[in-house]
Amino acid sequence: MSRQSENKEKLRSGYTTGACAAAAAKAAVRCLLGARDEAVEIPFPDGSRHRFVLCRVQRLDGDRAMASVVKDAGDDPDVTNGAEIGAEVRVLGDQQTEPITLVNGPGVGRVTKPGLAVAVGEPAINPVPRRMIREAVLEGLAECGQREKYLEIAIFIRDGEILAEKTLNRRLGIIGGLSILGTTGIVRPISAKAWTDTIEASMQVARAAGLNEVILATGRTSEAAVQQRLSLPEEAQVMMGDYLQYALEAAGRHGFVRIHLAEMWAKLVKAALAVPQTHVRNGALETHQAADLLASLGLDTPTSQQLRGANTAREIYDHLVKLQRNDLIAAVSQRAKAQAEQWAGLPVRVYLVTSEQGVVHVTD
Repeated sequence: MSRQSENKEKLRSGYTTGACAAAAAKAAVRCLLGARDEAVEIPFPDGSRHRFVLCRVQRLDGDRAMASVVKDAGDDPDVTNGAEIGAEVRVLGDQQTEPITLVNGPGVGRVTKPGLAVAVGEPAINPVPRRMIREAVLEGLAECGQREKYLEIAIFIRDGEILAEKTLNRRLGIIGGLSILGTTGIVRPISAKAWTDTIEASMQVARAAGLNEVILATGRTSEAAVQQRLSLPEEAQVMMGDYLQYALEAAGRHGFVRIHLAEMWAKLVKAALAVPQTHVRNGALETHQAADLLASLGLDTPTSQQLRGANTAREIYDHLVKLQRNDLIAAVSQRAKAQAEQWAGLPVRVYLVTSEQGVVHVTD
């Protein structure tokens, strides 16, 4: 077994915000009905059951109660790992159309743009978490001998407004806090799914806004440089991170007519080399690969041999600039463009960006 496989097996899974919200909602309902729990167990979409230790459980004034859990995302680098996620439950009159009404409490956002899985104006609680919360609440009622009550469940995340600033929620039209996500209840460590879900959601929002072109960027610096030049609506900006091939193919699926691809040199070289996922953990860009690419594009043998010993891709770029070999920089960009268009099935305009100068080259 490889060391990479061994490390992956050691990574610990955790729970989604949706699962934590469902556990808190069940505990709050049980507290409302007289139970005093230190932990609760809830069903998951796959039929399994999981136990959550409670952080706080409290009966409030009137027909209200609250409970919360501290999210454990395992070894996944999630901004909500360690956050307190809770639910406040109150009894409603019996004239409601639905027995369980979900609302957003402090720290949970509201949807303001079309194109997401939840309608505009609704709390940013995705469909599977909604179902998990309702099922957990109904189970809590049944365990306390209650078949049905009309309840309002307000999901909250402590400091959610602050945590949301570290996400792309505002761009997606989720205002006022975080979204309650998850499709299985389980967070898989270092999973690509959070990124790919965000890419898909961003493109859905862009299409719902009537846009037919998007900016795909690997980071905020390259994105800002291209956006400054194009001044497209905010919804056109899609942060793809390192998921190059996935984002390009997704743009094709969503029916865009043009892609603006913003990259710095090292990522651009990887695109030219047809590397589908550009994170260093999927293979650091060896400088000899970049040098060999340049040799195939016309760089003389002595210089390419010299560049094989460079420390970084940026060192190679700086050397090309010093040699005034803009033709080779353009050739790499052209190769990256051709590969991007092959993956997307769409016209792609490539922008080479540096952190110091912004956009330094455009390939149409």
